[in-house]
Amino acid sequence: MKKMRDPIPEFKNEEEERAFWATHSPLEYFDSSNFRKAMFAKLKPSLKSISIRIPVDMLAELKTLANKKDVPYQSLAKVYLARQISLERESLGRSTRKRGERRKSDRQRTSLKLPRNSKS
Repeated sequence: MKKMRDPIPEFKNEEEERAFWATHSPLEYFDSSNFRKAMFAKLKPSLKSISIRIPVDMLAELKTLANKKDVPYQSLAKVYLARQISLERESLGRSTRKRGERRKSDRQRTSLKLPRNSKS
């Protein structure tokens, strides 16, 4: 293995550190001689596969949106699901507050709602 350079210098500020790493490779300061192979036998995957039935047109629309965003449609579905779960959690948190008490984020969300079509 290639011998390491001198130790990484102490930096006075972030700007000095940024300038240093702009001209140096971290690989020059990387020493893997003390590494040991690690085993994670009890590591469990954090994702769970599920099966869900959704209307064909909804799936087509999801795929179209995902294609426009250049992401896999399953990933986009997870993002949308996570957003809705977050909104529902906030909604449940709001319902436990006293009536009339509103957070700034609540006021912003309310101000972004589109007006309903009124019958003329």
